[in-house]
Amino acid sequence: MPTTLLRLVTHEDPLRDAGSMKQRVGFAKLLVVALLYGLLFIAAPQIAVSQVEQQQRPTSTPYSGDLSIFEKPGRDERLQIQRVMDLLGIKAGSSVADIGAGSGWFSIRAAARVGLGGVVYAQDINPDAVKYIENRIHKEKVSNVKTVLGSPDDPKLPSDSIDAVLLLKVYHEVAHPLVLMANLKPALRSGAKVGIIDRNGNGTDHGLNSDVVKREMAKAGFKLLSSYDFTKADGQDYFLVFVVR
Repeated sequence: MPTTLLRLVTHEDPLRDAGSMKQRVGFAKLLVVALLYGLLFIAAPQIAVSQVEQQQRPTSTPYSGDLSIFEKPGRDERLQIQRVMDLLGIKAGSSVADIGAGSGWFSIRAAARVGLGGVVYAQDINPDAVKYIENRIHKEKVSNVKTVLGSPDDPKLPSDSIDAVLLLKVYHEVAHPLVLMANLKPALRSGAKVGIIDRNGNGTDHGLNSDVVKREMAKAGFKLLSSYDFTKADGQDYFLVFVVR
C-alpha cells in the first residue's frame, strides 16, 4: 500500500483534526462565557442588596444601657402585649423569636404563652443583654427560653424553626434591614408571622416612620398582612405584621 494512502488509512485527516480542534476551542470559549454569566446571575441578588444598602438610611445607636428600664410597671397594658401575641398566632407549642430581646421582657411573657411544649429564642447582639437574660431565666426557673447572640446583620436562628417573630422597638436600630431579613428567612417556617412594633421617627430619634418600614420589608420580600395603632395609643406607636411573600 502506498505510503500516502497508508497514512490516510492509519491516521485521521489533519484538516479534520484542525477543524475539530477549532470546534473544541470554540466550545471551551462558550463554556467559559456561560460560566461567567452564571456566576454573575448568582451574585446578582447580592450585588442588588449591596447597592441598596449603600443608600443607608439614618439609624439609632443600639441601646446598651441599663436593661431594667424595660421592666417598668404597666408596660404590659400599654403595649397590650397579650393582644400582640394573639395577632402573631403565638399559642401553646409555638416557637418564637424575640429579636433584640434586651432584658428578656417579651421573651418571658412569650415563654409563659407557649408553655413547655414551645420555645422562645431570646436573641440580641449585645453580649451583656444575652448574659442578663441567661441570669434571669436561671433565677426565675424558666426552662423554655434559649438565648442567642446574633450579629447586626444576622439573627443566627436555627433553620426552619420559627413560627412567630417580634422586633419590639428594635427595627429603627437596624442599619441593613434587607440583609437582616434575608438572613432571617431561612429560620421561618411556612406561614410564620413577623411583627414589628416601633414608633414614627426619622431613624435617629429611636423611631422610624411606618411607611419606611413597609417599603423596606417589601423590598426584602415580605408582604404586609395587617397594621395596627393600638400599642401605647399615643398616635406614634404602630404594630405591623408581615409574612414572606
